Amino acid sequence: MIEVTGLTKKYGAHCAVDDLSFTAEKGKIYGFLGPNGAGKSTTMNIMTGYLAATSGTVVIDGCDILSQPEEAKAKIGYLPEIPPLYPEMTVLEYLRFAAELKKLPADGRKEAVAYSMEKTGVAGVQNRLIRNLSKGYRQRVGLAQAIVSNPEIIILDEPTAGLDPEQQKEMFDYIRSLREEHIVILSSHILSDISAICDYIWILNKGRLVASDTTKNLRMRMTTAQRITCMVDGFPEQVEKVVACMSGISDLMFIPSPDERGVRFTLTSEADEDVRAQLSRVLVTAGMGILEMSRDEQSLEDVFLTLTS
Repeated sequence: MIEVTGLTKKYGAHCAVDDLSFTAEKGKIYGFLGPNGAGKSTTMNIMTGYLAATSGTVVIDGCDILSQPEEAKAKIGYLPEIPPLYPEMTVLEYLRFAAELKKLPADGRKEAVAYSMEKTGVAGVQNRLIRNLSKGYRQRVGLAQAIVSNPEIIILDEPTAGLDPEQQKEMFDYIRSLREEHIVILSSHILSDISAICDYIWILNKGRLVASDTTKNLRMRMTTAQRITCMVDGFPEQVEKVVACMSGISDLMFIPSPDERGVRFTLTSEADEDVRAQLSRVLVTAGMGILEMSRDEQSLEDVFLTLTS
């Protein structure tokens, strides 16, 4: 478990991270989302012990990163935005070196290196020089060094930066495979990355935590009105009569439809509760069959722009 409390980092008068507090537990993929300069990388550097905080604490499974750095760092695997690779080494040499740096027992290094290569799909290029690898394979090698010690926590800073769509998909697959056995935290300013892979999202803006929830809940929290699109087997005047009996409806609009079987319309409601159940009941009671019904929700991009603008 990770516990971050009151984390603050200042550079002179500039506050890069401003009083952050959050927790993370095993079995989920967490995402830092925010515009460039929001404090994502700074927060990760503090969490991994690469940077000292001005104030606040980071506790990794009971070990404080400041007062017990060796014990805390042993529980973390970290992949910076630019992987710390040695291009003149082969993949195998580099991972053996990484295992030694992380003080793995000598009798277990071979197995640990083999596991990390298999997990990240680089076993087939283990004897190639890193400088001759593609960008995608270099990212995989960077991820392999992050997991070579089988840490409880894996922190990834912009893990898909510079990758093409196919390489991004492969990287997402590798990251998802780590979920069950590790706490995984990644950062990105790319909305599609976060929404595609993360179970829980922290949105940062100007160093502050402006939202913290699941993707679904963030969308629902930021939606002030419901917009329901429906198609029924009936006539506009029937729909108008039924909707007039419902409370909280602020707008009703009919949509021209080439389908002559029924009528399509949208309605907007300010009610806190989902109105689809009530709408279904009144339509059916009035003798109209429901052919389609959906609720329009804000995208993660809408939420992000609202919170960071």
